[in-house]
Amino acid sequence: MEFDHAGVATDDAAETAALFGDLLGAENVHEETDEARGMRFVFLDLGNGYVEVIEPLDESSTIADYVAENGSGLHHVAFATDDAAAALDRARDLGIETIDDEPRPGAWGHDIAFLHPRDTAGVLVEFVEH
Repeated sequence: MEFDHAGVATDDAAETAALFGDLLGAENVHEETDEARGMRFVFLDLGNGYVEVIEPLDESSTIADYVAENGSGLHHVAFATDDAAAALDRARDLGIETIDDEPRPGAWGHDIAFLHPRDTAGVLVEFVEH
């Protein structure tokens, strides 16, 4: 596995993406809106991974809850895998609670799965299968 991206939750994706783009010299390489999950995504290319900026579209989004409780900031760290289901199985074998029972569709057409932060040193960990 290797680093894929760091997810940053914010209430203004355009402003946050511009900030990190300018700060890191990173190009915006992908944007999408997921109406069903109530989120907007912007990906900035770092060359060896991405910054994923996530904005809630409305108050029903889980990201809206996160931003309301914590403010803007680091939301999760994601690691690329060839097999997200196997990565979940490995985590379970290690006694780590998973948020997802199986991989599900995520941004940019990738399958994703999350681990519960109470078992991963307080870090929300995401597996991304490209």
